[in-house]
Amino acid sequence: MTPQPTDTQATGPKLGFFTRLLEDAPAAQRYRFALEQIETAEEFGFHSAWVAQHHFSAAEGGLPSPLVFLSHAAARTSRIDLGTAIITLPMENAVRVAEDAAVLDELSAGRLQIGLGSGGNPKSFPAFGTSFDDRREVFADNLATLRTLFSGDRLPTDHSLYPVPDAERPSLERRLWQATFSAGGAGAAGAAGDGLMLSRTQPRPQDNPAARLDEVQLPVIDTYLSQLPDGVEPRILASRTAVVADAEDLPRLREITEPALRAEADRLVGYDTSGLSLDELLIATDTYLGTPEQVIERLHHDRVLDRVTDVSFQVHSVPATNETALRSIELLATEVAPALGFAVTTERVH
Repeated sequence: MTPQPTDTQATGPKLGFFTRLLEDAPAAQRYRFALEQIETAEEFGFHSAWVAQHHFSAAEGGLPSPLVFLSHAAARTSRIDLGTAIITLPMENAVRVAEDAAVLDELSAGRLQIGLGSGGNPKSFPAFGTSFDDRREVFADNLATLRTLFSGDRLPTDHSLYPVPDAERPSLERRLWQATFSAGGAGAAGAAGDGLMLSRTQPRPQDNPAARLDEVQLPVIDTYLSQLPDGVEPRILASRTAVVADAEDLPRLREITEPALRAEADRLVGYDTSGLSLDELLIATDTYLGTPEQVIERLHHDRVLDRVTDVSFQVHSVPATNETALRSIELLATEVAPALGFAVTTERVH
């Protein structure tokens, strides 16, 4: 692949890439695929690359240690921001997260972004000495510890962070993001001056199961902005599922996507989707699968993308191969992003 120069006078969101590392392959191969995808995203001008954290289950996600993985990605890249989407903070020792993040930030020359969340899988919590019911309280305590250390202050035990944050870079405290479905969570993120992370899809209100995703997420954005302190620039990242393919590859992709999507659609949207056609299912689950022209047309109607500072695209829940993901990255950067005004960088990596 030879990246083509991209003219960006774009005022839209910065283009990002996201992976849960879900290819049908052993762990080592999944990691190689993800590294290749991140390198390709950098080559094509993406501003950021994000990885998820999942414990114990290869079917949910292939990466329990995102900061370890991103340290290797940092050595393979030179420009692209590297982010966690997310670290499940209640299952972590906050001091260790701070130390690992500080080391990674030094190794990557300040390219780390730290997305955090409280977690959604009750089965994983007991292994880490906590419970699902306590997750919000533990999250708040651990987040307070991160803030103390990243700001250069001392813990009650009189310990401070090493390595000391580089004063020439934006503080790691100002590179924290919080993932949430709710307006309440968004308000807390805004009040703290953190970034807001929005999901690729989420359950619809029981009284309006046919609501569009932007109908659900726009009030969350409004609450976030209303609580943001004066002088703090908003940071809003919307994740979206998009697989952009050449027309000749689309029939096979649709064929393998339907059973995979039906298997998790009810969980994603919160109602019975068994009577929907594949095209209706793609819409209901906010899955953008198509040629560049088809994906551009659907994304054009997503009003959230007019309000965010960043957008990150993943291939999941489509069971895409590495080759499909790589081609989608290329088409997103060279065809979809220019058509929609998403910002890509013209600084090319060779």
